[in-house]
Amino acid sequence: MIFKDRRIQSSDVTPRRVFEQRREWLKTAAMGSMAMGLGSWLEREAFAKTPIAKEKLAAKFNEQYSTKETATSYEEVTSYNNFYEFGMDKDEPAKYAERLQTRPWAISIEGLVKKPLTLDIDALLKLAPMEERIYRMRCVEGWSMVIPWNGYALSHLINKVEPLGSAKYMEFITLADPKQMPGLRRPVLDWPYREGLRMDEAMNPLTLLTLGLYGEILPKQNGAPVRLVVPWKYGFKSAKSLVTVRFTEKQPPTSWSMSAPREYGFYSNVNPSVSHPRWSQATERRIDGRGIFAPKIKTEPFNGYGEYVAKLYAGMDLKKFY
Repeated sequence: MIFKDRRIQSSDVTPRRVFEQRREWLKTAAMGSMAMGLGSWLEREAFAKTPIAKEKLAAKFNEQYSTKETATSYEEVTSYNNFYEFGMDKDEPAKYAERLQTRPWAISIEGLVKKPLTLDIDALLKLAPMEERIYRMRCVEGWSMVIPWNGYALSHLINKVEPLGSAKYMEFITLADPKQMPGLRRPVLDWPYREGLRMDEAMNPLTLLTLGLYGEILPKQNGAPVRLVVPWKYGFKSAKSLVTVRFTEKQPPTSWSMSAPREYGFYSNVNPSVSHPRWSQATERRIDGRGIFAPKIKTEPFNGYGEYVAKLYAGMDLKKFY
């Protein structure tokens, strides 16, 4: 369900002071009987070194598309990540992504368009008015966050390059540089990472070209300097550190569906009624400072954004087109 009645208040967001106090308590608790149960989570809390972005972004709050749910703390958003290019453990991106060089950076927009472009990061920052949107984000593994993203609708970029009528899909290709990304040494996927959207999905107003979070430029472990955010789909659809956007006539191959087609389909809409082959998707655990003690909550179809996106899939069998 989408809430439209008010903007999230600063009092709803976990203050960094409270976070630090909680971390001190956790360090103490780790010495006692709770240490075994909280082990890996405490290690992340105590040792993850999160680079704090210094460059601020002026973003106008978009109330229409924002949830009023309590936002996940900045520290947790930037220290608990899936970014396999920097490692498979949740704390490894925060440890190793600092080596990523985000300037100079260019993104190529090509394929079936009238006006192909190559834009640097400064041009992307100025392409359209920056917005803040507080989105729910659901990982296929069963955990979720509420994140204040900063960016603008991907449609601004799409309209600028004027797609041809034959363009039915968009392919998104991310950086793959072994010198900067130690995770590429593991053949987990066929690098570079690839994702794709149907054109109507890409043009949906919820689809965000994202350049920041919490009013600051994107931290490197969160996909700097530019990424997708597609909130009604599982998190792996929101490709990070983009270098190429290509308009195509045919459905592009995507990394996870190539690697494990039985587990990860092209659409990957959040669907509590379609289980992953190895676990249920009916519930999720919100990252909110309580670690393994956070209660599970029911997962909503389309992650609660059905009002805006269900019509895109009218008549489709979402168990077949998962």
